[in-house]
Parts: sequence; C-alpha cells; structure tokens
Amino acid sequence: MKHRTTAILTTLALTLSPILGACGSLSVPVAESRSDISTGDRPMTNEDLKWWQDTIAYEIYVKSFKDSDGDGYGDINGIISELDHLKRLGVGAIWLTPCYVSPQADNGYDIADYYNIDPSYGTMEDMDRLIEEAGKLNIRIIMDLVFNHTSDQNEWFLESASSKDNSKSDWYVWADPREDGSAPTNWRSFFGGSSWEYCESRGQYYLHTFLKEQPDLNWENPEVRKALCDVANFWVKKGVGGFRMDAITYIKKPAEFKDGTPDAGDGLVGIHSMTANTAGILDYLNEFKHTVQDGTDIFTVGEANGVSSKDLPDWVGENGVFDMVFEFGFVDIDLPDESNWCATRAWTLPDFKSIFTASEKTTSQPEINGWYPMFLENHDQPRSISHFLPEGADRVSGGKALGTLLLTMRGTPFLMEGEELGYVNVSWPSIDDYNDISTKNHYKFAIEEGYSEEEALAGVHRFARDSARTPMQWDSSENAGFTEGKPWLPVYDDYKTVNVDSEMADPDSVLNWYIKLSELRSAHRELVDGRYEELFHDDEKIFAYIRENASRKAIVLINFSTESASFDTSVVENAELLISTNDKSQKGTLAPLEAVIYEEVIVSL
Repeated sequence: MKHRTTAILTTLALTLSPILGACGSLSVPVAESRSDISTGDRPMTNEDLKWWQDTIAYEIYVKSFKDSDGDGYGDINGIISELDHLKRLGVGAIWLTPCYVSPQADNGYDIADYYNIDPSYGTMEDMDRLIEEAGKLNIRIIMDLVFNHTSDQNEWFLESASSKDNSKSDWYVWADPREDGSAPTNWRSFFGGSSWEYCESRGQYYLHTFLKEQPDLNWENPEVRKALCDVANFWVKKGVGGFRMDAITYIKKPAEFKDGTPDAGDGLVGIHSMTANTAGILDYLNEFKHTVQDGTDIFTVGEANGVSSKDLPDWVGENGVFDMVFEFGFVDIDLPDESNWCATRAWTLPDFKSIFTASEKTTSQPEINGWYPMFLENHDQPRSISHFLPEGADRVSGGKALGTLLLTMRGTPFLMEGEELGYVNVSWPSIDDYNDISTKNHYKFAIEEGYSEEEALAGVHRFARDSARTPMQWDSSENAGFTEGKPWLPVYDDYKTVNVDSEMADPDSVLNWYIKLSELRSAHRELVDGRYEELFHDDEKIFAYIRENASRKAIVLINFSTESASFDTSVVENAELLISTNDKSQKGTLAPLEAVIYEEVIVSL
C-alpha cells in the first residue's frame, strides 16, 4: 500500500537522497488517472533479472556490417573492429545472422554445414576470437539456428535425396506425387510457387516452406532432433550466449497432407495456414530446451510467427519453451496477407498499442514470469521510420521517437544494425536493383495477380527486405567506410550525412539519442525492471505508458503524429522531466514526433 503522508515521505527522502542525484525531489504518486490496462502485480527487482534481461541486444547482418578484406562482403573480423561502437550503445548481446557454410541462395539461411564458418565471413578461428574479444567487453554472441530446413547442398540432404533406402532417407519431409504426378498438396511457399519440389532420384516430392533450395527437416525423426541438439551444444561449448531460433513455428508438420482453400488466383494456399504451430510442436521444443539449455545461462528467443498473446504461456516464461519469442502482430499490422505486399490495410495507433499491451500483460503475469523481446526492425522487416510513422515524417525526429519506444518498453531491446542511425527504406527505381529473392518473388506474384508494375514496385518499396540489409554506414567516404571494394549491395544514397562518424559529431543526432537512452536505462532502473502500464489508450496520436518499480516511476509519452498533440498533465503533475527530443518541450503538449520521459520518485510501504 502506498502512503502519501508528508512526514513519512520527508523522513524517507533523507534516506533515499543518495540515489536521487539529478533526478529531482522525492514526489508523491499521481492521482488515479491511468488506463485500466496494466501488467504485473509486482515489479521485478534487480536481483530477479538474468543477464539477458538487463542488457541491449543488437542484430548484425554479417554480410552488411563491416568488410575487413575489401571483397565487398562484411565479415567476422569487421565485426571485431567495430565492437567499441556496440559497447558505446550499451549492447551486451550480439545476434549474428547465419555465418555458417552456405551456398547463399537465401543469404545464409540455407545452411550446408552448421559446424563451420563460411569462407566469405572468415574462419572458425576468427569466430573464436570474436567470442573472446566481445567477452572482454561483457558482450556475448548469439547464434542464429536455422533448424526448420537446411540447404539442398547440406550433406544430410544430399544423402537423403539419393534414394529411398539410405541412413538419412527419413531426415526430410518427403511425399509421393498424386496419381497425375503433380505435387502432393496445393501449398504455396513463403517465397511464391508450390512448396513441393520433385526429386528424380527418389521419385518423390520434398517440402520446402521457403525456397526450393531450403528443404524442410523432418522433426518427427528422433535422429534429426538429436543431430540438431548436437549442433546447438557444439556452439554452447564454444561459449556463445544464446540462440535465436529461425522460423521455429513451422518445424512440426501435420500428420496428413491435405489441400487448403486457395487464397489467390494461382490456386494455392499459403503454407503458414497449413503448418504453423501444429499440435505437438511444444513437445519437440521442450526436448530441445532440456537437452541444450538446462544447466547453462544462455537464453533462447524464438521467431514465433503465428503465436498470439493468448498462446504465450506455453512459449515463454518458467514453463515455456523459450525465454522470449519474437511475435509479429505489430509488424504485420498493415499487411493482411503475407503473400501480397500490395494488399495493405489501414490501422490506427490504438490498434498498434493494443498489440504491445496484450503481449506485455500476458508475459508479465506472475504465473508465467515471462519476458518480452522488444523490437521494431530486423533483417526481414522494413525500416521502422518508413513503416510506422506518417509519410513525410522527419527522419531524425522519427528515429528518436521510435528509439524511445524501443528502449523504454518492458523487455530486452533488440536493435537492427543501422536503426540507431535512423535508416529509412530504400526506394530503388527498378526491381532489377533489388537483391533479395523474396522481394523479387513478391513482385512477380503481384504482377501475376493483376497489379501494375507501378503498384508492384510500390509494394516492394514498402516491404522489401533489402531495406534492412544495405551496408552499415560508418563515415562519409566512398562506400560509407563499409568496404574498400565493391559492396555486395549498394550503400544507400544518404550516407554522406547518415553515418556513424557524422552522427557522433552531432549532439542532436539519432545515434546520440540512442546513446543517451542507453545511459538513462542504466541510471533509472524502472526502465529495466519496472512494470508496464498503458495510458491514454484511445489517443490516436500519443503512445504513453508508465514503467514503475518499488522506488521510481517513469512516464513515457511519444507523439507518433506529424502534428502537435496535447495530453492530460495530471499524469506528470508530481514528476520532473528527465529527457525530451525537443529542447523547448512544454508540459501538456508534444511537438510533432516529440518523445519525453518524466520521472517521479515514490515510496512503497
């Protein structure tokens, strides 16, 4: 129970004064004027937190981060050379996109050898050195485990495909043709076309959720599950800090392969609706958890497409299969059909807020004791400034606003490389300018569905994965300091001003705002361990919420619009302004895209 007795507060203020510093005077809680949506009955304490809950994670698209040898491709030694940049941001975990041996049909997500590093990225000795050098800075390496499928050049698949009678015959998902020789079902892969590919040597089709070069593994086979656990344990022994589990909701296939209702003119149905989260998947993932994670301090985060907030108790927390899961309700908020980038839908800020709050509310329930991986971007998503803010939004103000959301929500923030610089989507004039095979297939699908080239290209500009994969911009020199050679993907044309060196020199840059927020999280612990409570849910301009622990309360208000927005000042009546993106900030009014954080000190008795 919170008491507002002045005498008690005066006495306690003297006791707490050493920890207040520049945060302002001890103040009483605000009146009851909050949303009825809150999360958690009890704030966590620092003693409750595991290392991965008390840090910032950063995704590196290895191919695009830093090239050390001039071949135009990022590599492991390039990452080592820029560890100081990550330390400055407060990063404690680096998620590496796959850097294993791969034919690169899907930029490394088609793995031919889980036990070795692709020569284009370096050697295993380089990886050992990265783990060691990052460790000196208290940064741990998170590996991307692609376990739904392998490359069709993986020795496991080569043997499986060679005949119906070999030691790995049942390691992949095989099915006989229909009587007319056609594919077993009408499932469409994520990248377009049938999810089945015919194999002459077996006279059967194999399933591929993604590209035909990415055959799906058969998790029904215990030998497959053991082999994958062996891979993970190999990397645990190497000293990595955890795993991101790619496309994990597709590993369990239905007992019977049946046609679905076509959802487009091609007569096919998206495979997601036919295989995602099939009953029994949690048994497999629990087996993985106990075989790999028990007795370690690593964390796991699953790419859990299709997992809703109501499903989270089985997926995260003390009884869940992962420590965290990436769910995609908010990133797909304007995309009703993953296969059709042209069929967008309108959404409101309350819609957006509801998705976060539902997940926060579920994961923080005491019986779950789960944790949230807060992200707005990754290597498969468009840049958040282009995605979630109004057209024409200022890049700097917008980048700071979204950065505030990312670094003050409850959970472990996951930054995508370049996000801290305020990257926006590329808008290249021709589909031929794009590298990503998924983007090209989405463009082709749109044309086949009757959209014009202009409409199809507009969809590409909104959602192309290349926008998240352009090379990191380090300085204003040729190729932005990424490489001395020809970059594998063009550097974006804003690199002269949007780069690490330029933004470090500019105190008002997006990068320096991220650094300030990182420092703020360290100094004001309620931004790390505090409960979350949404405010002003129906407001269509402002995303506002409270982060509160036993001693302090932060009130975060972010204007998502390009217009001024007013708010009820009672929520900050007894609070002091900690930080604002606007040096002329006014209580009660937010400038376009302004973000502010207030704080009041409270005492719980």
